[in-house]
Amino acid sequence: MARIAGVNVPAGKPLHISLRYIYGIGPTNSLEICARTGIDSIKRVNQLTEAELLRIREDIDKNYKVEGDLRREVSMNIKRLMDLGCYRGLRHRKGLPVHGQRTHTNARTRKGPAKAIAGKKIATRK
Repeated sequence: MARIAGVNVPAGKPLHISLRYIYGIGPTNSLEICARTGIDSIKRVNQLTEAELLRIREDIDKNYKVEGDLRREVSMNIKRLMDLGCYRGLRHRKGLPVHGQRTHTNARTRKGPAKAIAGKKIATRK
């Protein structure tokens, strides 16, 4: 297990896949890191030398906001919207979808498990 940006990345996987385990680094960023550091992206993490790992750590520290800093920034942005009282902030506060999705059906991930309503019957067709 290699430790990069405070995260234990899996050792048996290719580097460009393992870097995605870091919050804030996706497919495009992981390939950019590999290209910028000059390390083959399909090389396994357990085959990397300490010097290569150091180059990757330095590149991530210099060019990307990841993990705790990024999570803090995202939560502060959401908190700012809620404090402003704008529409998006109200949706966050109520726990509803923010980007215009329908809520009559679906949206269960955001709204939580369905709650039964007493006395509500489902209309049947005859």
